[in-house]
Amino acid sequence: MTDSPLVSAEWLMANIDAPDLRVIDASWYPSWSSPSNAGRETYARGHIPGAVYFDIDEIADSESDLPHMMPDSVKFSSRVRKLGVGDGNRLVIYDANDFIASARVWWMFRHMGHKDVYVLNGGLRAWQAAGGELEDLPPVVTGGRHFTPRVRSDLIKTMEQIKTISTSSVTPLLDARAAGRFSGAEAEPREGLESGHIPGSINIPSSRLVGADGKLVTNDMLDTLLGPYKSSHAVATCGSGVSAAIIALGLAELGNYDVAIYDGSWTEWAGQSDNPVQKEPA
Repeated sequence: MTDSPLVSAEWLMANIDAPDLRVIDASWYPSWSSPSNAGRETYARGHIPGAVYFDIDEIADSESDLPHMMPDSVKFSSRVRKLGVGDGNRLVIYDANDFIASARVWWMFRHMGHKDVYVLNGGLRAWQAAGGELEDLPPVVTGGRHFTPRVRSDLIKTMEQIKTISTSSVTPLLDARAAGRFSGAEAEPREGLESGHIPGSINIPSSRLVGADGKLVTNDMLDTLLGPYKSSHAVATCGSGVSAAIIALGLAELGNYDVAIYDGSWTEWAGQSDNPVQKEPA
C-alpha cells in the first residue's frame, strides 16, 4: 500500500480481487438536505462491485440524542463483522458525495484501532471516470473474521474536553463548517441551533480541501491550508462530526495521523445554552 491515507481508482481496479481487500460504500447525505435513506438508495442504484454499505446513522450510539455518534467498541465490532470486515482486512472506503462520509468512516475505523484503512480519492465519481463498472445487487457476505477493537481514545473528544481546549492556545481547534455559519452571518441548517463558533476555534471549510473533481486538493494546497497544524495534536469539529473528518484526512495526507474529532461538534455545543458562542471571524 502507501503511506498516504488515499488510494486511486486505478489502484483499486488493479487490486480489487485481492482476497484480503474489502470495499465499503459510505455514501451519506445530511438529513437537512436529503431524505434519511438517500445514501442507501445511492448505493442500491449502483456501487463498486463487491462493496458493502456502511450506514453511519445505524452504526452509531443509539442511546445518544445526537446524530450518528460513535458507538462503543462492542456494537462497532458486531456491525462490521456482519459486513464481512475483520482483522487482517485491508479496507478501502468511498462515497458518492465528496468524502461525506467516507472520511468519517475512515476515522471511525482508525478510532477503533484498525490501521489498514484507506479512502478512495474522488470516490464513486473517480471510479466511473476511470472506467470502473457498477453493480446494483449487494454482495453475499459470508463468515466475517473477528474484528478486534483497539480503541484509540485520543482520536475522539468530548464536550468537556473541548471546553478546556477552547480556553487554551495549546491545541488547535479546527472547524470545517462554511465560513458564514462559522462567523454567525448565515443560519445553521439544523433547526433550533444558532450559528457562530466555539471560542478559540479556527475556520477551515472542508469544501476548500476538495477540488472540482471530487478529489482532495494537491498536497501543496493542503499544506497552504493545513500546514501550521501538520505537526500538532489538532482537534477537528464541524456540524455533527462528519465533515470534520475531511480535515483529519487532509492532515493525514500531510503525515499527521493523530488528529482527533469532537464527535458532538456544533450540534452538541450550540445545543447547550450555557456554552459560549463566538460570532465574529476568529
